[in-house]
Amino acid sequence: MATIPAPATLIDSDGAHANHLPSNITWHQGLTRGERNQLRHQRGCTVWFTGLSASGKSTIATALEQHLLQQGLATYRLDGDNVRFGLNKDLGFSEQDRNENIRRIAEVAKLFADSSTIALTSFISPYRVDRAIARELHADTKNVDEPLPFIEVFVDIPVEEAEKRDPKGLYKKARAGEIKEFTGISAPYEEPEHPEIHIRSDKVSVEEAVVQITNYLQDKGLLKQQN
Repeated sequence: MATIPAPATLIDSDGAHANHLPSNITWHQGLTRGERNQLRHQRGCTVWFTGLSASGKSTIATALEQHLLQQGLATYRLDGDNVRFGLNKDLGFSEQDRNENIRRIAEVAKLFADSSTIALTSFISPYRVDRAIARELHADTKNVDEPLPFIEVFVDIPVEEAEKRDPKGLYKKARAGEIKEFTGISAPYEEPEHPEIHIRSDKVSVEEAVVQITNYLQDKGLLKQQN
């Protein structure tokens, strides 16, 4: 796992640097994670899809969401494009903005997982350190809860194959210089070193990918209803 850096310096609305939370903010403990799981009859977790644009992340995540919902499991998908219409509409595609984009999504996914929901996230999330931070957030127990399961799914495809698909025409625009900082072309993508699940989306169907992920979740006891 990548080394986790110190938290980034926060900047207040007036431009002042803030390295700590305001002193008037206190963590309020309610139900434990285990109690919530028992009441909702389900364990929460985050399934984090990462991969190049056009790798099939969103397609597989959507199919998995439908499958799990049909099994009666509370599931919700957070999509990389969709959140930029709302939560992250103030962010661009610089490295700093990409970092903040993933940080926010990791926090939101953690909230869903903490509510005993299976959170599915489909984001390019190109930097290992950002994905490591997302994982560490889920491991934070606040000293009273069990860690939240975090499953990294690497949807792997050669960039040449992704360019052939290019459903949004983004690679073509990136090659023409119309899109700056485009992952895989003019910005890096750091492949996961030890993902829980590795899918070659140019070699398996969407249905096969869903079966692969479902089997993993089943084997880890994440699809069993709580008594």
